[in-house]
Amino acid sequence: MTTPTQPHPAADFTANLVQSALDPSDAVYDHEIPAGEPWLHELRAGQTLRILDLMGNQAVDTLFYNARDSAERYSAVDTIRAQGSLYLTTGSVLLSNDGNPMATIVADTCGRHDTLGGACAAESNQVRYALEKRPMHNCRDNYLIALAESAYDMGKRDLTANINFFMNVPVTPEGHLTFEDGISDAGKYVELRAEMDLIVLVSNCPQLNNPCNAYNPTPVRMLIWD
Repeated sequence: MTTPTQPHPAADFTANLVQSALDPSDAVYDHEIPAGEPWLHELRAGQTLRILDLMGNQAVDTLFYNARDSAERYSAVDTIRAQGSLYLTTGSVLLSNDGNPMATIVADTCGRHDTLGGACAAESNQVRYALEKRPMHNCRDNYLIALAESAYDMGKRDLTANINFFMNVPVTPEGHLTFEDGISDAGKYVELRAEMDLIVLVSNCPQLNNPCNAYNPTPVRMLIWD
């Protein structure tokens, strides 16, 4: 079995950087997600989605579902196992819980993206930070709000381990996770090509208690090309 690699926080990821040739003026969809807010959208097979970090250091918590059968969804375990790395970047293929390719990262100007840090929730805010943090806005609530306002018959049971685009969560030699300042910057982006019809569920993370957003959530821009 391949052991997933855990790059050092200061490792050089320039080899993973790939610029896109796509022109924003040709995009068929262009939307800015406000700081701390959710977003839900369908992506057809063959379309390309760009997630653009407008101001830098913003975590974008993302889930993927098969638009024809939402019981099939992104699997962190299968994706990590197949690629032999804890981090996602250019060339990474996101696998479903059925082992099928859901999306491929085709361009990346950040260098790596987290698969382990999870989505913040009222409970985790309370446990990690303080009792009075429990009512704070969080990604899990964002997911549930977006699903409740959608036409999909989905809810709490459909939430699973997510991807944190642009988030920096190094793994220590002891196997612990640490939340560090992001390695993204204003204008950095990641692009994914859909390998099947997808539902994309995003929480533009509102976290204020750790440095994943530089303690200051900011907007991100979503662009789609045919």
